[in-house]
Amino acid sequence: MLNELQVEQAVAAFVTFFVVIDAVGVAPVFASLTAPGGAAYARRMAIKSSVVATIIMFFFAFAGPWLLGHLGISLDAFRAAGGALLFLIAIEMVFEKRQQRQKSRADQVLAEEEAAGRLDDISVFPIGIPMIAGPGSIATAMLYMQNAGSDPVSIGIVSAAIAANLLLTCLIFLAAGPLIRVMGQSVAGAVTRIFGVILAALAVQLMIDGIIGAFGLQVAG
Repeated sequence: MLNELQVEQAVAAFVTFFVVIDAVGVAPVFASLTAPGGAAYARRMAIKSSVVATIIMFFFAFAGPWLLGHLGISLDAFRAAGGALLFLIAIEMVFEKRQQRQKSRADQVLAEEEAAGRLDDISVFPIGIPMIAGPGSIATAMLYMQNAGSDPVSIGIVSAAIAANLLLTCLIFLAAGPLIRVMGQSVAGAVTRIFGVILAALAVQLMIDGIIGAFGLQVAG
């Protein structure tokens, strides 16, 4: 049974990954990429891309801290850098720059498919990487796992948060077509902007914690 602090950690981890992955914001791009192939193609790509992203994120979640240790990068430095990266992503989400870039990438892939006269496997690129397992989500997985240290409960909480979000992403992708028709582009854009504001606050807190830890500062009160 989790105590109150562990429940707060679980909620914070789940919300952070949910916001960073932004499955709702990626869903319109996924729907447009898979529309030419029909329902069976979309279902196959949704499952395969989620599996690809799961392998990548868990690899970096567990191997990332080891890599940072061998590179001589401290947790506080990585926390501050990760916070800065997430803040940039949040700014893009608020001003819809991230969605524009994703749409541009989707249009390019669609054009290539049409020119080749066939449907390519998009589960690895661009869906699995970088739309699901992008720099932000990978950095977040490494950061949370490094924060967990060697505590098995904390490791389990982070792992569960990653797994739950990737499963939720797969479900959202499976329902992407009907979901986008119900929500509409404007509602999806509004949800993404709200996520961006939340992510910005989380990112600033990470940067503050990293700076405080790196310079050994004390917080009053």
